[in-house]
Amino acid sequence: MRTTTLLALVVAVTAWLGSGAVHAQRRVTSPDGHAATEIRGKYIGTTDPVYTGGKFIEISYGRPIRRGRDLFGSGSSYGHRLRAGAPVWRAGADVSTYLMSELPLVINGKTVPAGGHTLFIDLKENAWTLIVSDWEPQAKYNPGDKTRLWGAYGYTADKDVVRAPMTLATVPYSVDQLTWMFLDVTDAGGTMALMWDRTMATVRFTVPD
Repeated sequence: MRTTTLLALVVAVTAWLGSGAVHAQRRVTSPDGHAATEIRGKYIGTTDPVYTGGKFIEISYGRPIRRGRDLFGSGSSYGHRLRAGAPVWRAGADVSTYLMSELPLVINGKTVPAGGHTLFIDLKENAWTLIVSDWEPQAKYNPGDKTRLWGAYGYTADKDVVRAPMTLATVPYSVDQLTWMFLDVTDAGGTMALMWDRTMATVRFTVPD
């Protein structure tokens, strides 16, 4: 009886797989990504301390996978693949990369007010520039909406809040999926970092007292 039941289960699963059900649940090509840090809070209590009063700094973005591509190119074609016809790179995939901070941040000597801002990168070989912008992102692609951006398409510099040169480094391994992260974080500030393939690009930020 158990053998008959098991055989029936195998047949049913095989039929389900053959029906295309798995293909109908195909994963998103560039899954959502999220990087976050929290500062200026403190732990209260001794037995089971609770962190209170902290302020979040977060980056949300699409996480493309390298899939064997030559990402950046070289010479006159440097960055063309990633920009895909846009004037600058969205520093991710699909939706515009978005910075949300509960604190003002000082980047390259200029204050970025608390709140939400889009992030872009002006790609030039050996010279990347982070752009913090007041352009609002589209949640879904709408070519008729000229007041908000999908990725970096339609980007113009008139809404730039600050531009900052990024420090580039080569890492000893290949990061397969684009990753934003926060490094060396203290209550005084930290570093925003983007890693993909063997490239890491960073920008320092401070938090005013």
